[in-house]
Parts: sequence; C-alpha cells; structure tokens
Amino acid sequence: METTRKQPCRKNEHQKISFDCKLSIIDQINNGQISVNHAAKKYGISRSSIDYWIKKLSTFEGKSKAMGKNDEIKKLRERIEELEFIKDFQQDVIADFENVTGEHLSKKYLPEALAKEIEKKRLNLSKESGSINASE
Repeated sequence: METTRKQPCRKNEHQKISFDCKLSIIDQINNGQISVNHAAKKYGISRSSIDYWIKKLSTFEGKSKAMGKNDEIKKLRERIEELEFIKDFQQDVIADFENVTGEHLSKKYLPEALAKEIEKKRLNLSKESGSINASE
C-alpha cells in the first residue's frame, strides 16, 4: 500500500501593519472618509481587526490626550503670563512716550479700555517723577 504524503497545511499569510498605518486607518474611519467595510477591503484586513484597533487605540488616545491637556493648560498659562508682561511693558513705553512728548496718542489710536490703562500708567509715572523731583 502506498501511503500518501500529506501536504503541509497552508497558513494564512498575515501582513504586519505598522502602528502609524493603524492610526491612519482609524483616523480615516473616524473622520468619515471611509467606512470600516471599505477599509477592510482596501487594506486587506478583517473588519474585526479594525474594530479591535478602534477599541484599543481609542482608549490609548484618550489617555494621551488627558496627559496632553494638563500640559497644554500649563503652557497656555505660561503664555498668558508672558503676554501680560509684554502688554504691561508696551503700555509703560507708551505712557513714558506720552509724558515726554506731551501728546496723548493712545486715546486717538487705541481701543478705549487700553487707552484708559495707559492713562493710569501715565498718571502714575508723572506722580512718581514728581515725587522724585520734589525729594531732590
């Protein structure tokens, strides 16, 4: 009797998909550019795999965004402080210029709220310089 040789089982060839590619596919699905079915056909991936990625990576993105929001808030607070410093410096320069020249251009060219702030700074500068001159 002749024994038949068994053919080795064919294994399904699975392609490795990079993390960036997974994120790209999920991003396209979330943005409504393609459906899960279309992505599965286009990239040769099962729908269940895509669903699994969406489930897993959405929690990953949520965690990274939560950490990112705290960092973003900190950066925005630092930026606010920096801009307030710049604003105060510019107002001081404008107030000093108005004291030196005697012209009050801020009322003419700036919004009313800024003009009032500059006027207060100008008055404070003139008081300070008056008290300095009086003490000399």
